[in-house]
Amino acid sequence: MSRFTDFDFGVPRVMGLFHQDWSHDGGSAAEVVAKYFAASGGKEVLAVHRDARVLGNLPSPALEVLWYAGTQYMPDLQPLGGAAEWTRTVVELCEARLSTGAEADPFTGADAEDGAACLDAVLAEIDAARFLDPEVRAALTDCARRCTPDLAFRVLLRTMRCAPDASLSPDQYQRLEAVGSALQYGEFVVDSVKYLVERP
Repeated sequence: MSRFTDFDFGVPRVMGLFHQDWSHDGGSAAEVVAKYFAASGGKEVLAVHRDARVLGNLPSPALEVLWYAGTQYMPDLQPLGGAAEWTRTVVELCEARLSTGAEADPFTGADAEDGAACLDAVLAEIDAARFLDPEVRAALTDCARRCTPDLAFRVLLRTMRCAPDASLSPDQYQRLEAVGSALQYGEFVVDSVKYLVERP
């Protein structure tokens, strides 16, 4: 059984909201996320909720590294209460949206998996992404071990898209595809970094 969407989902999708022109979508970071949730189905909001809750297993410094690395332009987290408080805000925004009756049956099948069987492969791809700063790779490793390999892999893909010097060898991309296939992602999740593959 495939995932509920063919595209990126969960917290990495929220990270993608924070691009250079994000402020055109709302007056604050919370408004941007709330507006996105208002236009989203219950499954997407539920996926963000699950991701954001499990991210709470990370210390605030690692969370801060991941939020900044996974966005093109993340507003300063300190006025938002820091990374841990911002992550809790995302959880609360999810709960507010779900409480309004957004349909969201519990996840089943592939959507209910945490990717535990892929832990070693995810850790290997984090280590292989040498264009990422060491602190980003360390935070991703913590995420894989203390949250879920599934979440860490999706955040890894997001950080690749935001890293200024990112490039992938054809072999690296094939390995990423293999992990994505094992996690039963839709066709556009790993494909989102295909443009980074070095051309001969």
